[in-house]
Amino acid sequence: MLDTKEPGFRENVDLMFRRAVSHLDLSPGLAEKIQVCNATYTVRFGVRLRGKIETFVGYRSVHSEHMEPVKGGIRYAPEVNQNEVEALAALMTYKCALVETPFGGSKGGLCIDPRQYEEHELEQITRRFAYELAKRDLIHPAQNVPAPDMGTGEREMAWIADQYARMNTTDINARACVTGKPLNSGGIKGRVEATGRGVQYALREFFRHPEDVALAHLSGSLAGKRIIVQGLGNVGYHAAKFLREEDDTLITAIIERDGALVNPAGLDPDAVRAWIVQTGGVKGYPEAEYIENGRSVLEAECDILVPAALEGVININNADRIKAPLIIEAANGPITASADEILREKGVVIIPDLYANAGGVTVSYFEWVKNLSHIRFGRMQRRNEEAHALLLVSELERLSSDEKLGWQLQPDFKRRYLQGADELQLVRSGLDDTMRTAYQNISEEWHRRDDVTDLRTAAFIVAIERVAASYRAKGL
Repeated sequence: MLDTKEPGFRENVDLMFRRAVSHLDLSPGLAEKIQVCNATYTVRFGVRLRGKIETFVGYRSVHSEHMEPVKGGIRYAPEVNQNEVEALAALMTYKCALVETPFGGSKGGLCIDPRQYEEHELEQITRRFAYELAKRDLIHPAQNVPAPDMGTGEREMAWIADQYARMNTTDINARACVTGKPLNSGGIKGRVEATGRGVQYALREFFRHPEDVALAHLSGSLAGKRIIVQGLGNVGYHAAKFLREEDDTLITAIIERDGALVNPAGLDPDAVRAWIVQTGGVKGYPEAEYIENGRSVLEAECDILVPAALEGVININNADRIKAPLIIEAANGPITASADEILREKGVVIIPDLYANAGGVTVSYFEWVKNLSHIRFGRMQRRNEEAHALLLVSELERLSSDEKLGWQLQPDFKRRYLQGADELQLVRSGLDDTMRTAYQNISEEWHRRDDVTDLRTAAFIVAIERVAASYRAKGL
């Protein structure tokens, strides 16, 4: 439980904003305009369920309209409240600016525990919530575009998209009203894995900068690094899976609601996830030590700590006991402002949430563009690329048949080289490029300013300067 003296999530975001602004030459009026939330809408609606009417409370917060549409997920959780939604909307503004997606920041939430309802009941609730938002233009392809968040996924986004289309039968761009949809409803390949994949790409780019790695008291590449993952939901699972399978890291611990699993030799995220689906938790998993007090494992020895679940899990009460030299925030706001200060004083390097988990909004941007263009990526150019490649391969094959040259093509070269990029490959390429470029901008700011000592402040500075430039272009 957090110390009662510690600021809440919204205050934490504002504290980090003000810390970054102190390094910038912004007028007080412009700084306030960037910081404040433009509007928050509260909707209360009734749905008849199980023979009675239940009333639900939902929110949609619009933080900044320096660019439109505004973008941000919708989460389903019992603890959703206005302050949380506004803080998350602010993070979305800075996140979109940082990775250069042309959106303002928004966020939504519904006070509900989705585990307490049947699928058909959740559909009724979701459709009614979507109706309440859409009739206020809080779901709209050109004004406000939601996405999945905690407690929601492809299924809920498909319901929302269909509800919007029913209400706007002549809108040719109706599918672009929401992202994170299933493929058969206008989604894009790679969206489900996007945030976790973005975490992987962020770590890869960090380890391409030896001077930054050294500041975290680490060396070498990602290979062999010991990683603790807190939260094996969509983001934590995909990040752990890709880091283990493709970067040869060791997932030495996984922390979940009912406890933690520890195995110094490494855990298989797929096997752990299958166990959770089967049993409802990690307890009893046969190939690891079970620790009932899961949060204590945040303090265990490792090279990289990946908090990928809730806000505030690293706080004033446990920050001084964290041993990880490098933390990457896969979740939104997992480190409080007070904990951030303690960790920085200890020399811990933190890859901040507004960069680290931006993979989701980046691929959402690609999906939105796909919906507006009404054509899947790769359809126009893939076979043309293969035809051009075939010309080169044919000439190489002709030359390799000349015994005087004395060389041959590798057996699988032709197959690999002739394969044009499909939608998934293009999405991953675009995400990789985005995460690389964004980190390079942050790192440059970090090292350029003597008064900036951490990546979070550097990231906020880059984002705030871009938002400020947009407002100035509007005449503010």
